Amino acid sequence: MQALLQKCLWAQVACLGLWPILVLAQSSDLAQNLEACRAGRETCERSKLTQSESANVALADHARNVANCRNGYASCDRSKLSRPESIALAVADHQSNVSACEGGMQSCDRSKLTPSEARDSSLAERQRNIADCKQGVGACDHSKLSPSEVTQVNTARRQLNASDCKNGGGLCDHSNLSPSETKEVATAEHQRNLQNCASGWDDCDRSQLTPSEAERTASAEHQRNLSACKEGQETCNYSMLTSVEAKGLADTEHKRNYAACLKGYGYCDASRLTAEETRSVQTKGH
Repeated sequence: MQALLQKCLWAQVACLGLWPILVLAQSSDLAQNLEACRAGRETCERSKLTQSESANVALADHARNVANCRNGYASCDRSKLSRPESIALAVADHQSNVSACEGGMQSCDRSKLTPSEARDSSLAERQRNIADCKQGVGACDHSKLSPSEVTQVNTARRQLNASDCKNGGGLCDHSNLSPSETKEVATAEHQRNLQNCASGWDDCDRSQLTPSEAERTASAEHQRNLSACKEGQETCNYSMLTSVEAKGLADTEHKRNYAACLKGYGYCDASRLTAEETRSVQTKGH
């Protein structure tokens, strides 16, 4: 009998010891469920909410629905909006449509514009068409241009073409250049080609250089090659060096190699050392 009582007491003690753990686990589950309900997730179990939690979740649902309506989402339920919220949404939707029409967006519904808004939208569309025609981009419709606008567009297109030709970019059409523009473009193209040649760039046409320009280009190319050789770059072409330059580079390389062997730091080729240099290196212990 006494043993049975002891077992019961131990069982009660064990239950009391597990009770805080069970309470904490249940509390965590309830908190997670409340968060799921607030976020509108499918895992939400509303039956587990307290009255105050249900009210809190209802407010979150309402706020989310208002946001969905403002963003134009399909999940918006307008019937759940209050009258002030419905009015505010209508104002926002109208302004959004006005902006869409003025910006030439497909979502524009012109039937919802006021007469003055429709006029502003038409004016914006006209200005946008003129700009597209001038720049040669977008959906330019020449049929919508007035005679004066056609003149403006043609002038702008001619200036843009001349600029493209001078800069060597865009869609240059030499046939549309005036005599003075043709001369300016030829000068710009020559200077651009000279710069390309002097810099060693691929877009160089040496046949277009004058004798003096060709000489300067060759000198610049020689200096670039000499610098590449001095810096040990792979682009170095030793065959382009003069005998004096080749000797100077060889002397410099010999000094570098000796210093590397002497200090024990850097690439050292002992086979290139003189007998005296070899003795000096051996004395140093490297």
